[in-house]
Amino acid sequence: MTIRNVALSILDLAPVIEGGTPADSFRDTVALAQHAEQWGYHRYWLAEHHNMQAVASAATSLVIGHVAAHTNKIRVGSGGIMLANHAPLMIAEQFGTLESLYPGRIDLGLGRAPGTDQPAMRALRRGLHSTGEDFPEQLNELRSYFNPALKGGVPGVRAVPGEGLDIPIWLLGSSGFSAQLAGQLGLPFAFASHFAPAHLLQALELYHRNFHPSKALDKPYVMVGVNVVVADSDEEAQWLFTSQEQQFLNVIRGQSGKLKPPVDDMEKLWSEQERGAVRGNMLGYSAIGSPDTVKQKLDFIMNQTRANELITTSHIYDHQARLRSYELLAKVMRTDE
Repeated sequence: MTIRNVALSILDLAPVIEGGTPADSFRDTVALAQHAEQWGYHRYWLAEHHNMQAVASAATSLVIGHVAAHTNKIRVGSGGIMLANHAPLMIAEQFGTLESLYPGRIDLGLGRAPGTDQPAMRALRRGLHSTGEDFPEQLNELRSYFNPALKGGVPGVRAVPGEGLDIPIWLLGSSGFSAQLAGQLGLPFAFASHFAPAHLLQALELYHRNFHPSKALDKPYVMVGVNVVVADSDEEAQWLFTSQEQQFLNVIRGQSGKLKPPVDDMEKLWSEQERGAVRGNMLGYSAIGSPDTVKQKLDFIMNQTRANELITTSHIYDHQARLRSYELLAKVMRTDE
């Protein structure tokens, strides 16, 4: 199995760079989505995170609508909405609105994690002792507002707009919980291997083993997340990637900050243990390099996972370099053996 056999998509966190503002990020997001549409990318997803200076996509539904309004055919959706932060009825209404405005183009990807830290959880009015175990019930309630026959909604409450609309629902995860649930419900499954690859293969096996055909899918459909940076040389790509490495170094140190420019030597910034945590663990599923190098790495990932789709993310400080990376990646995906 090679990369020519799979759909290619983008996950965007609308990164806020040092010296930039969220307004700048949204302009860059629209520009990237428009180029992605021209280059043949299948879908463009945005993710919900809170209390992170480098991420501007907290109001995810609003940004999805903004991107959809400035594109014509590419699918736009959430990767994902953190359902525990919201009332299911509100998500049904928001995505019912989006689907009504941009019919046939909206995806609803759902996660059960908070996408934030404890102070922000308090600000979101989320219980700090929530474990996500009620996610199946929340999911059933949400799906029932689209399809009342499921009978999981609050009696007498209807989602307007939302009811009767066929919006693809995806489950997202970094462990076996959502993988098994997605399989049992016959829903497509996306694994967050771009930042938590440790349980990827185990989760995919669990998804396939538990899969039951449904109205949504007659056979399993898997998407895996990959960090990708493509440049004219391996050295340039690795240099550009140091912005993302610095961002994840901040995460494990419990620090915040906007996306930093690349550096010439990461060894001056982290310890050996931190390097292993970032490169070996969190960012282990990455394809960084020249077009030939990236193609080889993506072919390996495809052979390992047998995924139906790759969703790629890149935290590149310079907007033009980010556009160039995605343009080169699109060409890589079209390259013959």
